[in-house]
Amino acid sequence: MELLHAGRDDHALRTAALLRRSRPADKELQLAGLLHDIGRMLRPGDGARHAVLAAEAVRPLLGERVARLVRLQAPAAESGGAGGGGGADRAAEDTEAAATLRQAYEAAGASGPDGGELEDWRPLLELVAAGSCRAGNATGPLGSPRGPVTDVR
Repeated sequence: MELLHAGRDDHALRTAALLRRSRPADKELQLAGLLHDIGRMLRPGDGARHAVLAAEAVRPLLGERVARLVRLQAPAAESGGAGGGGGADRAAEDTEAAATLRQAYEAAGASGPDGGELEDWRPLLELVAAGSCRAGNATGPLGSPRGPVTDVR
């Protein structure tokens, strides 16, 4: 959240808001819309790889699918492939979701709807992060091993 606050991006908020309206059940896609540009904040000046950097940053916290969707925003030459495996059904689903993300990104650039406040997204970030942890992500956000979740509220 600190990184998102520091780089306050109304375009990302509008993108996520559009995805919330068009795909309300796909929480991971909404977060990919919110987070896909954080690579620009992580390593300013390395714009060519921003989607790859963002994907690497969100994977330990939010799981493989959010990372794949963020990474799919990169041109094919720089992404090194979508990664993650999972078969043809998952690849088709992610390709469709990535196209929806790109459409929302473009629509948000044309002064899309009010994206609301960044804090409005905190509960969803926490929900998806908790689900990712339960699903067995092997490492924590700083690369340290994650233990079992004992407090699931």
